Amino acid sequence: MKKTTKTNAARLLDKAKITYELVTYEVDENDLSAGHLAATIGEDVNQVFKTLVLFGEKTKHFVCVLPGDHEVDLKKAAKLSGNKKVDLIAMKDLLPTTGYIRGGCSPIGMKKQFPTFIHNTCMDFDYIYVSAGMRGLQLKIAPQALVDFVGATVCDLIQETL
Repeated sequence: MKKTTKTNAARLLDKAKITYELVTYEVDENDLSAGHLAATIGEDVNQVFKTLVLFGEKTKHFVCVLPGDHEVDLKKAAKLSGNKKVDLIAMKDLLPTTGYIRGGCSPIGMKKQFPTFIHNTCMDFDYIYVSAGMRGLQLKIAPQALVDFVGATVCDLIQETL
């Protein structure tokens, strides 16, 4: 049996005595999407949340955590974060800003604690999945535990589909 690597995010949750489960999966470097991840682990894609880092002219960096098959609504994110305009940070800035790479960005344990917003559908589930801080490893965690731990605001972040 292969030993699962403890990431910084997992160590922080252990230290805070927060219950979670580490779930490993086979990484496909050509498809890092949440939809592929959900299919790989046999879960509802709406329970697999992705972590995005955005930048606003007033508040600088902040984090949005949303269901994997949805896109962040930049206007909603701007309003919620107190900015006029926001955008995703450049991929080249992700590692230096957060300490994480694309496909392994966790809302827990970034280099700095940024304001965090989590889409409200997280509360529809007993547990959700977020990156544990590396590709191939997810945290299965109760949404309220995650919200409380990172001090997140639960709100509507996603673009409406027509």
